[in-house]
Amino acid sequence: MRKRISFRPLWLAALLTAAFVVWTASPDWSPWRWLRTADSAQEELSTIEIYDRANQATVNITSTVLRRGWFFEVYPNEASGSGFLIDKEGRILTNHHVIKGNAPQIEVTLVDKSRHEAEVLAVDEANDLALIRIRAEQELPSLNLGQSTSLKVGQKVLAIGNPFGLEGTLTTGVISSLGRSLKDRTSVLEDMIQTDAAINPGNSGGPLLDSSGNVIGVNTAILGPGGNIGIGFAMPINRAIPLLEYERTGGNDAQPKHPGIRTLFMSSRIMQALELPGEAGLLVTEVARGSAAAEAGLRPAQREVVVGNYLIPWGGDFITKIDGREVTNRGFLNQVLSLKHGGDTMGLTVIRDGKELEVEMTLQSAPKWL
Repeated sequence: MRKRISFRPLWLAALLTAAFVVWTASPDWSPWRWLRTADSAQEELSTIEIYDRANQATVNITSTVLRRGWFFEVYPNEASGSGFLIDKEGRILTNHHVIKGNAPQIEVTLVDKSRHEAEVLAVDEANDLALIRIRAEQELPSLNLGQSTSLKVGQKVLAIGNPFGLEGTLTTGVISSLGRSLKDRTSVLEDMIQTDAAINPGNSGGPLLDSSGNVIGVNTAILGPGGNIGIGFAMPINRAIPLLEYERTGGNDAQPKHPGIRTLFMSSRIMQALELPGEAGLLVTEVARGSAAAEAGLRPAQREVVVGNYLIPWGGDFITKIDGREVTNRGFLNQVLSLKHGGDTMGLTVIRDGKELEVEMTLQSAPKWL
């Protein structure tokens, strides 16, 4: 008896093959398309979750100070910015310029629209930071402070604040660069985080968060006189540690002054051209009179030399290690200083006239901030 041959499986296979060919012919087709969609959805959920938590602890700050006009009349001047709660006791970290002025009246608005008068606990003008406190009957949310010593360019960041009075605004981006210096007429902000997350007037003092929701910076400034152009700056959160310690100890734990030196970061390529040992280091270009660096005997540059297209100060001490740790980036000195206090010592390994020396510097205490 002859067996009947069924062609159904062949027709089904041909139909599936044709469908697959049509599908893969699409310009949007990719074998990883569905995996990417799942990853994107998970990333969105993570961003939403971080915002839901962080927005509860981000506050709007309004500061009113009295100023004099052309004819010496007194008038109130109001400024606004952002801040964020760092504990359940109502302490809030923000920028100093948000509350700056004579006898400011500071009002904090929480996410539930309740308003509270705030008192100033401590300020750090050099790093544009301030610590204030409110008294509230309800339980207060707070943000976890992260670390800013191991940040990487390209790392995802989120900024929350009140730009142009639009409270609870979230923007996202990446770290565009590290170790930036910002100069104005009277001061320099060192080792700033640059980000393309949109920062506008009113964002000042708000948190810059990593992808885990930890605060890694305090949104501080933008480039240009107007709104966001994709270049914003945040003060690394580790720079706030001395301020918090100062307030915690009742002002007995003073912050060190700047050690009194200006330095130039030297990459390995320039070091090789100058025949200096090591992978990187800080060349001392200036030493201030009466500073901790001067008392330690550090020597500044004496002349300038041309290396390729660069004009390099030369003849000063070359710092290769700080407290036994190798210098790896331009902000390394500030990172070490942020964890020290007045009276602490700092060990420097320097190259001077081709010889390696160990120099110990005792940090001076700054006057009280308030």
